[in-house]
Amino acid sequence: MSAWWPEPVRAAVARHLEAAYPFEGCGVILQDTVGGGFRVRPLRNAASHPKDAYAFAPEEWLAVCIEAEVHAERVVCVFHSHVDAPATFSGEDLLRAAPDGHPLLPDVSYLIGSVRGGCVHYVSEYEWRSGRFVIRTL
Repeated sequence: MSAWWPEPVRAAVARHLEAAYPFEGCGVILQDTVGGGFRVRPLRNAASHPKDAYAFAPEEWLAVCIEAEVHAERVVCVFHSHVDAPATFSGEDLLRAAPDGHPLLPDVSYLIGSVRGGCVHYVSEYEWRSGRFVIRTL
């Protein structure tokens, strides 16, 4: 997983994505705006075809937004898995992240884990730059 995430964050994301297999797992990483610490918030995949897509349940997304406000946090990363597929930003991912050609969550990265046989094998992280999503680099 991306080297810039602390080990507990990497481990929590991997656990959730592996536990969701054979469906896509999803969630967010929040950052404390005061202390800078991170919190992983797994979310239920509410997509109609969870093997091929992810969608946050509206009531869970609302809960995340309320929690973030109460705890002085902000969403810094959306994560999800691709089941037995590469960790590349797909057309479906683009449609969810920037349906009108502009990101719904500016300044938020998108982490994708390739989960094969129930184990995370590879992770890529993308960020919006120059009008498109590109792989995040150190």
